[in-house]
Amino acid sequence: MEEEQKEEIVDEEENNGPSGVLDPGKTPSENFDLTTWNLSIPENKGNGTATTISVSQINASYENSKYFFTADDGGMVFKCPVDGFKTSVNTSYTRVELREMLRGTNTSIKTQGVNKNNWVFGTAPTSDKNAAAGYDGEMSATLAINHVTTTGNNSHIGRVVIGQIHANNDEPVRLYYRKLKNNTLGSIYFAHEPTDGNGDEQWHEMIGSRSNSAANPSDGIALDEKFSYNIKVVGDILTVTIIREGKEDVVKTVNMANSGFNVAGQYMYFKAGLYHLNNSGDDTDYAQVTFYALEKSHTLN
Repeated sequence: MEEEQKEEIVDEEENNGPSGVLDPGKTPSENFDLTTWNLSIPENKGNGTATTISVSQINASYENSKYFFTADDGGMVFKCPVDGFKTSVNTSYTRVELREMLRGTNTSIKTQGVNKNNWVFGTAPTSDKNAAAGYDGEMSATLAINHVTTTGNNSHIGRVVIGQIHANNDEPVRLYYRKLKNNTLGSIYFAHEPTDGNGDEQWHEMIGSRSNSAANPSDGIALDEKFSYNIKVVGDILTVTIIREGKEDVVKTVNMANSGFNVAGQYMYFKAGLYHLNNSGDDTDYAQVTFYALEKSHTLN
């Protein structure tokens, strides 16, 4: 039988200006296609939790000079302080971070759940694949880390998350950059967190070490150095790739067949930007990252 053709949902957020070049005179949504993203910033929305900038708001030329703005070179800047309001009472850290919203501006679709706002693994039950906006996913970004914290607890200093796949309650992947204050170069590693009852959190070092006392990584990434990452899920296989000009790609693969994400009711969404995993540094300390490209895609039944 001829293989069934699949339709791919593609959102391209790379160099989205009319000339194909990032324009420092434009807002982030004018340079990047943010039509399926919202944004969290660490300001009080009135109930003691962080503010969400909706898809409609972020695409109405939204900028915020404290947290989210266009750099002098046209990049999309995420800047996050140590202290600030969190997205929920269950979250310990601040963030200036995009959350994938496949529903776009159709707010009749709920944010959470196996529905047209989220995606599932290709190994999910057929009913969930049909109910979701798509299945499997790939996200690529080009970015530079501009600043990380130099104060706080030894386990907190210099660490940020720059990309995630988030599920109902767990994260199939959290991608970290970390530079210790006495090092000139930073490390890259990621966590894979199975669902409850399906094993412990796994750590995968890609460049350098995640240790609190790591030596300067010989092949590490400096502040303001551009690099790219790719996060891809096909079925139960997670692949994370770090790409740098003039160097071999660094690739790690995780088989998630026993991690509990391929069952009914588990839904996924990408996150990108800055999840700031330091809540113990000085109030004036902060992290900052600039994105130069952001792309994602899924497959539709």
